Amino acid sequence: MDMKLEVVVVPVSDVDLAKAFYEKLGFRLDIDYAANENFRVIQFTPPRSEASIIVGKGITSAKSGSANILVLAVDDVDVARDDLIARGVKVSEVFHYAGGPFNNAVQNPRVGGRDPQGRSYFSFASFEDPDGNGWLLQEIQTRLPGREWQSTQVRTMDVRALAELLRETSEHHDNFEKTHAKHHWWDWYAPYLSARQNGSSPEEAAAAADRYMEEVLHAFAR
Repeated sequence: MDMKLEVVVVPVSDVDLAKAFYEKLGFRLDIDYAANENFRVIQFTPPRSEASIIVGKGITSAKSGSANILVLAVDDVDVARDDLIARGVKVSEVFHYAGGPFNNAVQNPRVGGRDPQGRSYFSFASFEDPDGNGWLLQEIQTRLPGREWQSTQVRTMDVRALAELLRETSEHHDNFEKTHAKHHWWDWYAPYLSARQNGSSPEEAAAAADRYMEEVLHAFAR
């Protein structure tokens, strides 16, 4: 039997304020339904996520703001952080945990800066909604073996959409190719395509690809 985490309830005190905040984040509004003055349910889905969140009234007895660790997996924590800041969200500086991911059991658990070894799962940034519900951006570029379910369904490829995305990638790569050291085009294409498929804008995806080429493959500007 397939089981998918579908919805997480986030307790809030002011439904309209919470709705405005999550719309500002760029979450997709799926439903806003009120049966009466005592019951209202609003569902949002983060970009490209298969799981959603629900805020509302008459849904949960949990204290507003009590959801203190909600995790959003991102390809590039810097790009995601910049996007949220541009949307008017207050986001922490990038950090890693002294005792490993999510380890708050040690003194001064958060250490400023990315994970020194550049590992997936180890670099974070944090923010809160108006009620104090805590969110973490967790950078995951490569998942560990066994961390993805094997799909049993054949996905139909939209060839026209793929062709358009490749054309767009080629255009954005052109500037990098002219200004940086010799490199394989596919090394730049991969992070760009990955970022675009995970909801980044063309400009954000190009910045992520540039950063990957310079920091990981050392293809610096000439």
